[in-house]
Amino acid sequence: MLEKVAAIVSRYEELNRLLADPEVISDPARLRELAQEQSSISEIVEVYHRYEEIVRDLESTEQLLAEPLDEEMAELAREEAETLRNKRDETLEQMKKLLLPKDPRDERNVIVEIRAGAGGEEAALWAADLFRMYSRYAENHRWHTQVLSSSPTGIGGFKEIIFQVNGRGAYSRLKYESGVHRVQRVPATEAAGRIHTSTATVAVLPEVEEVEVEIRPEDLKIDVYRSGGHGGQSVNTTDSAVRITHLPSGLIVMCQDERSQLQNKARAMSILRARLFDMEQRKQTEEMEAARRSQVGMGERSEKIRTYNFPQNRATDHRIGVTSYRLEDVLAGGLDEFIDELATTEQAEKLRALNER
Repeated sequence: MLEKVAAIVSRYEELNRLLADPEVISDPARLRELAQEQSSISEIVEVYHRYEEIVRDLESTEQLLAEPLDEEMAELAREEAETLRNKRDETLEQMKKLLLPKDPRDERNVIVEIRAGAGGEEAALWAADLFRMYSRYAENHRWHTQVLSSSPTGIGGFKEIIFQVNGRGAYSRLKYESGVHRVQRVPATEAAGRIHTSTATVAVLPEVEEVEVEIRPEDLKIDVYRSGGHGGQSVNTTDSAVRITHLPSGLIVMCQDERSQLQNKARAMSILRARLFDMEQRKQTEEMEAARRSQVGMGERSEKIRTYNFPQNRATDHRIGVTSYRLEDVLAGGLDEFIDELATTEQAEKLRALNER
């Protein structure tokens, strides 16, 4: 491991030299690329230098212990050596974690798709509740949300709602939310007061740049039609809604929330790119990990990941066995208790795999 880190330190020093090179300075694109690379490894370089300093101090203390000392000095030296050994081990663990491969998509914005599942109108209302939960979570992190497409029901629910969350690190946190979310409660539509179980599915896709997914114009069938939603003057009077069919995959994306056909087309293309990218990523993951699935529920999206039980005031994440008895707080965007534990579990699994190599 230390050889790997030493190579990173060597690269960091090389980057320092390159960033001072007049030829590089005169090329803004190259300068930005190298600066980003340097920034991405600066933390592990800093930790490595701290490790070297601790090792030097430990060697000096152990040399001191080898000399004749009075009992008081020897005790102080032994305590100092023990402290330094603990610091050394902690720093080694920190370096291990920093060596773990990072998901290059973690810093991206995301597109979140929520669809009503089993449960009829109650499932649509539950989809609306989930949308509010994620909107509040985004607000808590000072992220911005924007609805891209929606299919509302007459009583305030959604058959489907697709929205974008813009903010640094949005994907690193929300990626754990993909799956089936189950609710157990007495629906507003239930006159007899019986508890019903309903579901909604959540898909979290990283925003994708145009250059990352090749979409050929001849592979697209684009239809425009009159929007059927509520809204301003142009709704229902012009053909502003857009439906894009990607012929090779059969994916269909529809957008009608904007008044402008151009805006709806741009949003639909953004969703299509994200879905195609996700399909390819999932295909690659399945090929590489066919025999081994992540223990934190990053496999099939159809699995039930969390249950929200209103009578018992609890939310339970089935992947990690964590239960919160503050359901109201969870629905108000208090998801970090679950997400922190999921991220920690995933990191522990990666460290275990690294140690087994």
